[in-house]
Amino acid sequence: MATTDLVLLIVETVLLAISILLLIPSFVLMVECVAALFPPRAWRGQNSERSRIAVLIPAHNEAAGIGATLETLIGQLTSPDQLVVVADNCTDETAAVARETGAIAIERFDDTHRGKGYALDFGMSFLANHPPDVVVIVDADCIVAPGAIEQISRLAIARNRAVQATYLLVQPANPSPKDAVSTLAFTVKNLVRPLGLARFDLPCPLTGTGMAFPWAVIRKVSLASGNIVEDMNLGLDLAIAGHPATFCHEARVTSALPQQASAAKSQRTRWEHGHLQTILTQVPRLLKVSLQKRRFDLLAIALDLLIPPLSLLVMLWALAMTVALVAIYFGISQTPAIVLGSAGVMILAAIVSAWAKYCRAAIPAKVLFTIPLYVLWKIPLYFRFLWKPQTKWIRTERDSVDSSRS
Repeated sequence: MATTDLVLLIVETVLLAISILLLIPSFVLMVECVAALFPPRAWRGQNSERSRIAVLIPAHNEAAGIGATLETLIGQLTSPDQLVVVADNCTDETAAVARETGAIAIERFDDTHRGKGYALDFGMSFLANHPPDVVVIVDADCIVAPGAIEQISRLAIARNRAVQATYLLVQPANPSPKDAVSTLAFTVKNLVRPLGLARFDLPCPLTGTGMAFPWAVIRKVSLASGNIVEDMNLGLDLAIAGHPATFCHEARVTSALPQQASAAKSQRTRWEHGHLQTILTQVPRLLKVSLQKRRFDLLAIALDLLIPPLSLLVMLWALAMTVALVAIYFGISQTPAIVLGSAGVMILAAIVSAWAKYCRAAIPAKVLFTIPLYVLWKIPLYFRFLWKPQTKWIRTERDSVDSSRS
């Protein structure tokens, strides 16, 4: 075999492998988004007895906005319930504001162990003195819709599992195209895909806020971690322990889309670098345990986790497709391009169906044509992952919070 032919064969093999690797997450994404087009299953906690609830709010320098969050919670709790704010390494009046609003505020100071996981562990130790039936975790910048706390708490007890409410970002009054695309991507990840998984009665990932846990379940895992996506990893640990999370689409929690450029960049970097690190470390673990224990739910979780951030998936597909088309000119088989073309159709079908069903009223169709520009904006973020991935928890700077959001 001539050297040129050998090189072409190697290139074709590599391209085919890449195209198949991209086809798998594209197919899973399409299946989830198409499944979400059908009416969701009714949640199953309506008839369960109301439990004693503890709402736990980790907060770091949240004095400016935490009052609005607490106001949306107080009316949802009864006398046996607890509303606990963990003022974690705060240098402002977070604890004082929490107490004035009617919450219990406990303060933690530790310059070495920083991050949401450590704050939650501190709060859990406090609750252990008088343990509730259900622990609900809410971020300090969120607005919780009426009835959401009881909905997810009842379902958590009914199924003895973690429960994830719908967590969405709210656009500003005059959103830019980048805001709109970011909101679409967030909606696909936090609403559409979990709904699709729920259609098959499969577990959903934990998305960070609006999460309910039976006390006996959450005590099985360690929370004391500085992981930058501690919620995602918590969901995986619980799933392996036999308590995968259930999605409750009726319960809703919202927060404002960051408007400060630095805040948006910081938030996206933490989420997406953390997601990529989790793919690399947890997908092999999940596949191994799913085979050992013959658990299809863990395989489903691994396949869902394998879907990278939407903009990265589009970017990788476009790059691979360009290379495959150029390679055809030099004599490479069309097979990789055909496989990639199929993957591209799947990605397009997923995005368009999700937008048409869940975002059409808030996001104009013309915004879909700005997705390539949004992907270009994200390129530096992914290059930073290659040479300097973010590994430390950094709080996202907050915009002002409006308690009228729901």
